[in-house]
Amino acid sequence: MALDLKNLSFSRQILPVAALLGLIAAAIFILAGMPDRDLSEPGREPPRAPEALADSARVAGSGVVEPSSETIQLGSALSGLITGLYVQPGDRVTEGEMLFTVDARAARAQLREAEAAIAEARAAIAEARSTQATAASQLELYRNVEDPAAVSRAEVIRAEGEAAAADERLRLAQARLQAAQARAGSAQTQIAQLTVRAPIAGQILAVNIRKGEYVSTMGASAQPFIEMGQTDPLHVRIDIDEEQAPRLALGEPATVSPRGAADRQVRASFVRAEPLVVPKRSLTNSAAERVDVRVLQVIYELPETDGLFRVGQQVDAYIAAEGAAK
Repeated sequence: MALDLKNLSFSRQILPVAALLGLIAAAIFILAGMPDRDLSEPGREPPRAPEALADSARVAGSGVVEPSSETIQLGSALSGLITGLYVQPGDRVTEGEMLFTVDARAARAQLREAEAAIAEARAAIAEARSTQATAASQLELYRNVEDPAAVSRAEVIRAEGEAAAADERLRLAQARLQAAQARAGSAQTQIAQLTVRAPIAGQILAVNIRKGEYVSTMGASAQPFIEMGQTDPLHVRIDIDEEQAPRLALGEPATVSPRGAADRQVRASFVRAEPLVVPKRSLTNSAAERVDVRVLQVIYELPETDGLFRVGQQVDAYIAAEGAAK
């Protein structure tokens, strides 16, 4: 049957066909754009309360693992080139152990100059004392002469002047010795400052300098040269929102798990609660998290867990509330 174009009607034939084709295209577009609703495992295991507190009043908080000594940030008192670096991250050091050295050639040169000045001043003191003794003896001899005609008044005055000059030379030489000793002490202090040692026994956590680098003490440094702390045992600093702080049973142990490993829970013992409530700085990146609150920081000691916890790691913690403590 041939299609009669002359009798073709737009409203009765073309428009319905176009509407049908549009409906089919819309259905295909909707079906193709629908999201995948297949169930999948979460990327990170959410935290969960321990069984002992599952049906009890509890307070939850997030925390950060830190050394029991807190993190000690080390720098240099003086600017210069790093001439020696003796530690790397993970090393354990004893108190007083050398960590790194800064170029001390200028300070050692100043020390040598001061030591030479000290030797020169001591020689001048010895000479001044000899001259002083000679002048004093000569003056005493003139004063003990019984015959006034034997020694003229001018000779006595000259002897007195020489004795006074000898006294002044001795005082000047002694002042020069003190100045040289002060310069030597200053140089020795600088040399000591250019050798940085461990203030406590602990573990090196980070080394942000390299041998041969120039370090400066001018301005605010972006990061410390070396970070260290006592990591045996480890502590965890837990933030409790100020709204929940009154409910907290202080002194009770905490159940702590690493972020993303809620099945690996350990029991941490209470150490102390910080006396100052501070603005919240440790964030969990939860969409429901409030950042306009202050937090009570509670410190707990972690047990030995063979590397489960590391300094700087985020953790989730649960603590019994008042009235629910066992």
